[in-house]
Amino acid sequence: MNDEFKGKSGKVKVMYVRGEDEGQKGSRAPNPRTGKGGRTAARQEDNRRSGPRSGRNNEEGGRNAGPRGGRNSEEGGRSAGRRNDRESSRGYEDSPWRTVSRPPVSEESLSDEVGSSKPAIDPEQIRRQRQEETRVYGENACQALFQSRPESIVRAWFVQSVTPRFRETLRWLAANRKAYHVVEDAELAKASGTEHHGGVCFIIKKRMGMAVSEWLSQAEAKDCVLALEDVSNPHNLGGIMRSCAHFGVKGLLVNDASLLESGAAVRTAEGGAEHVQAISGESFSEGLEAFRKAGYTIVTTSSHEGTPLAKAELPAKMVLVLGQEREGLSDSAFQQGDMSLSIGGTGNVESLNVSVATGILLAEWWRQNA
Repeated sequence: MNDEFKGKSGKVKVMYVRGEDEGQKGSRAPNPRTGKGGRTAARQEDNRRSGPRSGRNNEEGGRNAGPRGGRNSEEGGRSAGRRNDRESSRGYEDSPWRTVSRPPVSEESLSDEVGSSKPAIDPEQIRRQRQEETRVYGENACQALFQSRPESIVRAWFVQSVTPRFRETLRWLAANRKAYHVVEDAELAKASGTEHHGGVCFIIKKRMGMAVSEWLSQAEAKDCVLALEDVSNPHNLGGIMRSCAHFGVKGLLVNDASLLESGAAVRTAEGGAEHVQAISGESFSEGLEAFRKAGYTIVTTSSHEGTPLAKAELPAKMVLVLGQEREGLSDSAFQQGDMSLSIGGTGNVESLNVSVATGILLAEWWRQNA
């Protein structure tokens, strides 16, 4: 395609160089910004400018064609081929005059491209992670957890009013690239799952229960282990852990170690959960038997039978066994006991709350063996 203008020196032609690929393609994509242009539009513009001269040139070309037309056509083909080779060797394919426009990207192709770049989310992995994590809330509980095992924190939420008391925690979270959020009270209630969050909530990795054999390998000369049979109320568990921390009892033999990591239990313990360790055996009865073989005295409790606590001499190494409030100890667990204790009272109620009874029993052991 040629364009021209007249100056003082005559006619000056301005040529627009096109690459070979444009000549081979039927039509060129329009400009994605304006929607105009393209090979078809350029051809129509050429036809308009050439006008009737195109017909006259075609007619003259037909009269000039003769027997030599075949040879001329063949020579023209060879010369055209040589010209194209020279243009390619001179780098016209990379000519700066050429404008290469990308076709507009459709939303479907864009979504496919973005989707392919993101890793697929495995629902099984998410379910496994949720089983390994739990929520802990309450100011004292979270402060104690940070002092004891900060590496277990996955994510944290705070209300603005408690942040001055968690400055060290916030600095540690930022330095270790742990996500934390300063939010309103309503949003923290959603994150923690309760309105009694105390202004702070952590998502943490759960601790696993320690095997009985591992606990026995590092036990001290004076050691009281608490064994809880089917005690699952989180508020009772929290009160028990708080009493254990106060009286120096570090091991809790339980059926399910994750119960000691529930948010309500940890909050009720007010930091005491960080001073106790869950112990797990193949079964509850097998765990008790393993402690007996290691030299521990198995001490059971009863509201109607047993030696009054005020008259009992408690051994330095013992396992204190307690059951749930409604049913108490099972017959099999009670029969495994070497000693049975009772807590005297007025008799106006059948028994004490399990967490209250634990505190009284541990206080007496501490008094005798501290």
